[in-house]
Amino acid sequence: MKNPKNQFKAALHAGQRQLGIWNTIGGNTVPELLGGAGFDWVLVDCEHAAIETIEVLPALQAIGQYPETSAVVRPAANDPTLFKRILDMGAQTLLVPYVQTAEEAAAAVHAMRYGPHGMRGMAGMTRATRYGQVDNYFQGAWDELCLVVQVETVKGLENLEAIARTDGVDAVFIGPADLSASMGLAGQMDNPDVDAAVTKAINDLVRLGVPAGVMALEADVAKRHLENGATFVALAVDLVLLADAVAGVKRRFG
Repeated sequence: MKNPKNQFKAALHAGQRQLGIWNTIGGNTVPELLGGAGFDWVLVDCEHAAIETIEVLPALQAIGQYPETSAVVRPAANDPTLFKRILDMGAQTLLVPYVQTAEEAAAAVHAMRYGPHGMRGMAGMTRATRYGQVDNYFQGAWDELCLVVQVETVKGLENLEAIARTDGVDAVFIGPADLSASMGLAGQMDNPDVDAAVTKAINDLVRLGVPAGVMALEADVAKRHLENGATFVALAVDLVLLADAVAGVKRRFG
């Protein structure tokens, strides 16, 4: 059996636009719904959501029913133990939060690679190897793994080029929310200074030839970032959509 192709990674490197949605509600029902909704990718969030690492497995199985939709997992931290567990569950793309330096980016790369080029622990009977059925998994695993690092602080932006040029980094995702806090403008993602910083970061990544991603929950902002060259954009968050729908129902009935 061949190792499954990472469609998300292939699309990024081909410069193809990828529209995504954020999964913050645990279990397998919501990931299954989102996986079949027609987005290019669904991110399972273990950083800010109440989703523990063990819940990644059923989420991957649910999303995996839809081969046209890729699963991306955000671990709780840039932690090799978390990476090891999530990768063994069969995740092929990780979005690593709060990367501020090239050294931190390199540490994430090191955690995703097997020795002698890294420190990922080896285990054969895992979902990643399709329980031992993938031919030469350990030799070819890296080819289908995708590392996205999240830059979301002023310090990270200062080191953006070095981070983006780190060998093994496939793409950079800009986080407007934490960036607003780092700039002393907590929660003001629509502040002109925050917006300008995000736009500049995307433009810099485009200039470097590195795929750029961002979260943009407002349609006009998302369209503008796509026009500026962002390759992958998160358009919505499941819990936000639910809250908006609930509020809408309540408004209609007073």
